[in-house]
Amino acid sequence: MTRTHRKHRRTSNRKPLLATLFALLIAGAAIAILLLTYTRPTHPPTLYPDFGIHMPGNHTIFGIDVSHYQDDIAWDQVARMHERNVRIGFAFIKATEGTRLTDPRFQRNWRQAAAHGIPKGAYHYFIPDRDPATQARHFIATVKLRKGDLPPVLDVEETGNIPRNTLRTRVRQWLDIVERHYRVKPILYTGVDFYHKTLGNAFDEYPLWAAHYLRRESPRIRRAWSFWQFSDKASVSGIRHRVDFNAFHGDSADFQRIRLH
Repeated sequence: MTRTHRKHRRTSNRKPLLATLFALLIAGAAIAILLLTYTRPTHPPTLYPDFGIHMPGNHTIFGIDVSHYQDDIAWDQVARMHERNVRIGFAFIKATEGTRLTDPRFQRNWRQAAAHGIPKGAYHYFIPDRDPATQARHFIATVKLRKGDLPPVLDVEETGNIPRNTLRTRVRQWLDIVERHYRVKPILYTGVDFYHKTLGNAFDEYPLWAAHYLRRESPRIRRAWSFWQFSDKASVSGIRHRVDFNAFHGDSADFQRIRLH
């Protein structure tokens, strides 16, 4: 009786313990399922061998940005390239830099992209320690925008060792002058970290073209964005060198709305 009684007591103590462990396992499994449900990409990136990169699956309009670094581009081949559901839907083309430099291939790229039906936009590379008004006038004198073009772009990537508030003031001056001339808000291009640490929320009203690589579905940024540069290693027919690749945030109707009218 004594031995049987002790065995019965040990069994009774084990049952609540096993029940607790089982409940914890069930709870842990449920949490894991929830985490997987909410963190798994809705549309995982897909490798496109011809382009040589993974494309984020939750976007449908893609494009490139180019400068003289890509040498002479065969725009007819760019326009014809098509892998599954992806083709080149737009191109941002470097126009100017600082107060004097004009990209030596801008005019050719600008004409050829238009001739082959690729929606195009022009960008200016901002030099922080140069007069922003002169930089803005240099861009305006170089770039003639027409209906169907994308808004002008200011590329801001460096501080030039000037105070952050001074940089913001100068960037704002360029944007104001260009907006008054073209009667459209310019797009601001910059890296996600640079935007957060240097520009802050001072430019949240401008459309954003965010550079952020090694992301699966979207750039990690706290504000709305219009374009996302997600790779600098794409292969595109008609371009001898690797090229930056971008996604537009929206559908075809959104894309038409952002173009000049």
